[in-house]
Amino acid sequence: MFVVTKKQGESDDALIARFRKKIIMSGLMLELRDKERFKKPSERRKEKKYKIEFQRMLEKKRNY
Repeated sequence: MFVVTKKQGESDDALIARFRKKIIMSGLMLELRDKERFKKPSERRKEKKYKIEFQRMLEKKRNY
């Protein structure tokens, strides 16, 4: 659980932005989206395979 206190002179928008940034940086949103629905083991394997291929492609581009 995250607690964000309002600083003196800080607007509500800035407070919300700071809260969202903390949530995103912690990885909580990704975890929540991942757990939204059940995924079959085959679907998880496909995603894992896609992530590996994507990382390889990025590495190839960086080294080019």
